[in-house]
Amino acid sequence: MKNILKIAIALVFIFTLSSCWGDKTKPNYQYMPDMYKSVGYETYTTNPNFSNGMTTQLPVEGTISRGNVPYEYENTNEGYEAAKLELKNPLEVNEVNLANGKKMYDIYCISCHGKTGAGDGVLVQRDKFLGIPNYKDREITEGSIYHVIMHGRNLMGSHASQLTAKERWQVTMYVQQLRTELLK
Repeated sequence: MKNILKIAIALVFIFTLSSCWGDKTKPNYQYMPDMYKSVGYETYTTNPNFSNGMTTQLPVEGTISRGNVPYEYENTNEGYEAAKLELKNPLEVNEVNLANGKKMYDIYCISCHGKTGAGDGVLVQRDKFLGIPNYKDREITEGSIYHVIMHGRNLMGSHASQLTAKERWQVTMYVQQLRTELLK
């Protein structure tokens, strides 16, 4: 009986070792072959999965990309004037929006416009930029502020790529608050 047990253990051991050698280039059984080998299509080749047969698809007409908000005012003087008159801040004036507006202002605007919006930022003090306007000296509205943040104006470049639409409106809200404090 002991010999049969030893022979069985030896056979199991030899069988286990023999499974480690063999043809490794041949894969085992595949229960879901699409999971192992996906069908990849080149960018401009035909693709039978779409009705037009093309791999590259355009977005559905009338839709916008996630995170992009359409802005109808052009980067012209007419667009600036139209935004100045028509554009209104959709956000509610509250502490959260003002706090984030201040945070974004401190990152992107304070170096030129200064802490109070008087146009006396560090770069102006070091004579890097001259003629940065004081908020109280200009006839600005929330629409004109947003438009300038969006497209830039004169020496100021656009900040649309650094700030989301919501953050632009929050900065606009904070600039309006600074302007109100300067006018007192």
